[in-house]
Amino acid sequence: MQIHTTLQKGSYHPQHNEDFLITANIGHGRLLCAIMDGCTMGIDSHFASTLTGKVLRRIAVEHDYRAFYENGQPPVIADQLKAILKELISTLKTVKQQLLLDPKELLTTLLLLITDNKHGQLLAIGDGVAHINGQLTVFDQDNRPDYLGYHLEKDFEDWYGAQTQRLYFEQPEDVSIASDGVLLFERTTAEISNINPMEYLLRDSSRADKADMLELKLKTLEFEHGLVPGDDLAIIRLLRTVPAH
Repeated sequence: MQIHTTLQKGSYHPQHNEDFLITANIGHGRLLCAIMDGCTMGIDSHFASTLTGKVLRRIAVEHDYRAFYENGQPPVIADQLKAILKELISTLKTVKQQLLLDPKELLTTLLLLITDNKHGQLLAIGDGVAHINGQLTVFDQDNRPDYLGYHLEKDFEDWYGAQTQRLYFEQPEDVSIASDGVLLFERTTAEISNINPMEYLLRDSSRADKADMLELKLKTLEFEHGLVPGDDLAIIRLLRTVPAH
């Protein structure tokens, strides 16, 4: 599948982009995708989202390494997602203790996706947006989103079992995850445009033959429609190979 990503600072955040994203192979032909959105009311929110992404990247490398050298049957995707999340929380808990971090320094949402050519699963902790094979899901928590840092000290099994923001899908053709910044664009001109930025970025397949498809689309939104992200924006979009046109 083609992997398209974009990470852009919103006009409301003049200093730092509080979003972060990663894509990484985890073996057995599987891809891990994650989007983090730091809490603006937290402390150094860009740190929380970036740290979470860096830890996930390290975990992904370890899974990819084990898959290559052990050469066994791939785990069930749901089980692998759970294992990765458990290791992430354990590592963040250790880092929190080692660096004497305030709980407010670890406030970030998380969209965690694992997929291969046949099926996939997504878990959302906090808010965000997913578009999977034409089906749009908005995880909206009324501006009071859950944050991963709230749960580091909880019993993992109890907490994980209570999570309801899950999506399972088969035959991935067009899969996107995005921070909630995709819902908030600001006008830079007085001209009215009928384009829907979210639909354009997550559903429309024009320019899919370009490696920088999402960057080109953001430029089109800005310079042709006078629309720019108000909030920070992170998008990962996976597409089956689309012929040039």
